[in-house]
Amino acid sequence: MMREREPDVPEQIPGEDSPLTADVSPEVADVVEEFMTEAAEQNEAAKESAVVPGKPLPYISFEKVSKSFGDAHVLQQVSFCVLPGETLCILGRSGVGKSVSLQILMGFLKADSGKVRVAGEDICGFTEREMQGIRRKVTMVFQNGALFDSITVGENVAFPLRERGDLGEEQISQVVKGLLEMVGVAGMEDLLPSDLSTGMKRSVAIARALASQPEAILYDEPTTMVDPLMGQLLGNLIERLKRQLHLTSIVVTHDMRFAKKLADRVVFLHEGKAQFFGTIEEMERTNDPVLREFLALDELVLPV
Repeated sequence: MMREREPDVPEQIPGEDSPLTADVSPEVADVVEEFMTEAAEQNEAAKESAVVPGKPLPYISFEKVSKSFGDAHVLQQVSFCVLPGETLCILGRSGVGKSVSLQILMGFLKADSGKVRVAGEDICGFTEREMQGIRRKVTMVFQNGALFDSITVGENVAFPLRERGDLGEEQISQVVKGLLEMVGVAGMEDLLPSDLSTGMKRSVAIARALASQPEAILYDEPTTMVDPLMGQLLGNLIERLKRQLHLTSIVVTHDMRFAKKLADRVVFLHEGKAQFFGTIEEMERTNDPVLREFLALDELVLPV
C-alpha cells in the first residue's frame, strides 16, 4: 500500500493579509496576477449589483428548507442567508445536516420543501442543465478533494481553465503553476492525487476551484483529518481569498476555533433545526443549554 506523502507545509505560513500572489514564481506572476485581478473585479461587481436601496441582497439563502431520507428528518424548516462577500460557518455535531445543506445548494440533492436561492436565483425547480450555470458561479471543495484520480494534479487544476475555451496552453500552464504555488503545494503538477496527503488534496481542490473564477466557494470540513499546521495554512488561505477576491464562502465545520477565525456569522444545526443564526459574539452570549454544551465541549477537546 502506497504511503501518503506528507504535506510540505511552508516554514513561514502566510498571514491573513499576505498577498495571494506573494509566493508565485516571477516567471508566471504577471499572468497569475491578471487572472486573480479579473476574478476579484468580477466578484466585486457581483457584490455591488446585489443591492437594493440601503440593503444588500443575500447571495445564498435557505428559507424554511426541509429534507428527509425516509423517516430521518435531516433538515426541518431551516433558514439562514449569506451576504455577498460574507463567510458563513455551519456548525453542529455529526449527522445534523451540515453537508446535506451544501449538497442542496449545489443541486446534488433536492429540498423537500422551502426555497433555496443561490446567486439570487431560486434553484428549487432547476434542471441539471440550469444547475450547471449556477456551478460556474459557485463551486465546492469536498472533504476528500473530489479530484480526478486518473489524471495529474496539474491536469485537475487545468480542467476548468480548458473548459473556458479562451486560454492558450501556455497561459493555462502558467496559471496552474501559480495557483498551486498560491495554495502551498508548489511543484506538484506531475503527481497523481493518490500521491498526496489529505491536506494537500484539499489545497489542490481549492486551486481547482479558483481556476473556475467562482463568485462563491463552499468548503466541507476543510480541516478534518489534517495536522494543525496544515489547518492553519488552509484557514489563512480561506480568509485571504475572502478579503482579496471578495469571495462569498460557506464553511462546514465542527471546530469553533476555526469558525471564530473565519466567520462573519454562523448557523448552528441541532436535531434538524437551525438552533442559532447570528455572529460568534452573539452565540457566545446565549443562554441556550444546547449551545452552551457545544461551546463547552469544544473548549474541552480543543485546548489552547
